Amino acid sequence: MVFYSATAMLFYCIALMLVTSRLFHADGPRRSLVTAIAAVAVLFHGAALYQAIFTAEGQNFSLTNVISLVNWIIALSFTITMSRLKVMIAVPVVYACSVISVALLWLVPPEYITHFDLHPEMLIHVVLSLMAYSTLMIAALYAIQLYFIQQKLKQKQFMLNKALPPLLTVEKQLYHLVFIGMILLSLSLATGFVFLDDMFAEGKGHKAILSMLAWIVYAVMLWQDYRVGCRIKTAVIYTLSGAGLLTLAYFGARIVKELIIR
Repeated sequence: MVFYSATAMLFYCIALMLVTSRLFHADGPRRSLVTAIAAVAVLFHGAALYQAIFTAEGQNFSLTNVISLVNWIIALSFTITMSRLKVMIAVPVVYACSVISVALLWLVPPEYITHFDLHPEMLIHVVLSLMAYSTLMIAALYAIQLYFIQQKLKQKQFMLNKALPPLLTVEKQLYHLVFIGMILLSLSLATGFVFLDDMFAEGKGHKAILSMLAWIVYAVMLWQDYRVGCRIKTAVIYTLSGAGLLTLAYFGARIVKELIIR
């Protein structure tokens, strides 16, 4: 796993440098080159994850493995859509986080063994949860980009920069991502209610409650935009608040259990 992790980190770093060196260039980064380099990083990152998660004892869904898996899904999504991305501002953040998450695979290796082969319905719930969280984290990155572009336009900076798309384009992409994330989150909550008998058990209830609060935040955001429209600042607050609630739901208790008091 060390070889796969080190190779992934190296290629992520190369992709990161290629993007940041031409981030605000009039023509932007060389997307085909970045895509090729990042694809190698994603491939080796996936190989490292496979070795870390699938063990002889079962599936190791430790905190660090799950964080790295979420980062892998986000990096994969950005790499696949690189040629069509309207904004590149979030790409350095994605690849930098991927470097850190790969390093965590072998620097902090706690275990949290599960057996999805015995409970396949749990696998459905976990996959939907990971996809929902990853999609809404990408939405959070888009919200940060949207706020950044708005501030620069207010300051009359980069007005003629071809690398920056129209503000409305990024705003539409944000709402599309939130809508898709909402569907996945709804399915995740629904499968949780159907398949999990202990969803509100002691020590687990906060996950369901915080996830439902996040769902409400996103629902209010979409409803408000449909009825009267959302100001960009308001949309950013909604998106980041929902992302924060989901992060606490998914990782809050596990950070304490696995990394602080282990």
